[in-house]
Amino acid sequence: MYISVFIVTYFTWILLTGYNDISELIVGFFVSLIVASVLKKYYRIRFDSKFLVRFVKFVLVYLPVFIWEMIKANFDVAARVLNPKLPINPGFVKVKTNLKKEASKLTLANSITLTPGTLTLDVKDDTLFIHWIDVKTLDENEKKEKISGTFEKILKGVFE
Repeated sequence: MYISVFIVTYFTWILLTGYNDISELIVGFFVSLIVASVLKKYYRIRFDSKFLVRFVKFVLVYLPVFIWEMIKANFDVAARVLNPKLPINPGFVKVKTNLKKEASKLTLANSITLTPGTLTLDVKDDTLFIHWIDVKTLDENEKKEKISGTFEKILKGVFE
């Protein structure tokens, strides 16, 4: 576990600072050792045989879908701002998720928050509490499909 945390931290250091100078790599090595020793009990990253497959699924399947949904939501919110006659019906909704792992729930909650028009306020067990700019339905299945359906299906394949 400690080695996984160190590798992720050091790789992040290299990506953020570059590797132009050997002194940066050495400093990053020691900083990563310290960070890994402090954070090792909180990280749950494991490099197993499925890690590469999951990573590829995330990058090639999930990210394009997320970016597309974000673009659509941006246009929707922009249209509502520019045309005040468009209806808005803000409210709070609860959406149940079938995701079990914490990482998948966290990614789902952040994806919903990063999509304009929705904001995840809290996650308790299998329920997400979301502020929605235009509550279109109160039906549980329809809410889930409109807010998190696309994300959840892909995330289940990536994380679980």
